[in-house]
Amino acid sequence: MSQSPLYSSPLSKPHLRVVGATPPRPAIYSAPRNAEGRLMVAEPPPPPTVEAARLHRKQRLAASFRLFARYGFDMGGAGHITARDPEFPDQFWVNPAGVYFGHIRVSDLLLVSHDGEILHGDGLLNRAAFAIHSELHKARPDVVAAAHSHALWGKAFSAQGRLLDPLTQDSCAFYGDHVIFADYSGVVLDSSEGARIAQTLGKHKAAILQNHGLLTVGNSVESAVWRYIAMENAAQTQLISEAAGPTKPLSHAVALHTASQIGSDTGSWYSFQPLWDVVTREEPDLFD
Repeated sequence: MSQSPLYSSPLSKPHLRVVGATPPRPAIYSAPRNAEGRLMVAEPPPPPTVEAARLHRKQRLAASFRLFARYGFDMGGAGHITARDPEFPDQFWVNPAGVYFGHIRVSDLLLVSHDGEILHGDGLLNRAAFAIHSELHKARPDVVAAAHSHALWGKAFSAQGRLLDPLTQDSCAFYGDHVIFADYSGVVLDSSEGARIAQTLGKHKAAILQNHGLLTVGNSVESAVWRYIAMENAAQTQLISEAAGPTKPLSHAVALHTASQIGSDTGSWYSFQPLWDVVTREEPDLFD
């Protein structure tokens, strides 16, 4: 029997910091419950209008850059997260080049066409972001968001040219559902290399770009970004464990079963919610 999605949450309103006001409740508290008080098994409902859906994605995208800054996933001008526009599927929102992740606001985001034209926003377009993400969004109409950065542990693990082992429950989220792109040829500025990355990724949720870093995708901004955070953590865990001594990976059967339990888009969406609560409460200027 296929697994059902786990949780539901309506579109959250911006969290405004007002002196003396009651802090906003965690987003997951607003999820619907059944008569017994259990969280209902349902997909997060879509925002009611295309304008609301666009704002929803842009807010999560801005918050995601703040989170990447908190986790130390910023490395100079490297790194980008994109979100497909809900009205125009051949356009996506992306961070402007040269802006610190921890300062990105909703109003800073750029809307870019698959031809590389900036349709909205005043910043500079990262050409590597365009080369990779435009081809990903073309090849994967099911993908809403994609995340890539040059974070330390993922970058170190990528130099080994191998897949993650199922060493822990958390790393099993990627078991059988990630690939290696071994055709690194320099900074990705040509769309043809972006197309090769998309082809290698296929229908998988993540790729290890050899000698480069990690790349994750999802059917929401939340799921793509949580997957990046989780994959970076899995790479760190494996490198530390192997440095300590021989490891004992889980069996194929157990790893595959665990992947079916924790590897879904909805599970990743749910795991993102506490991070959303933290960054929006502490950094409400991201909504500007």
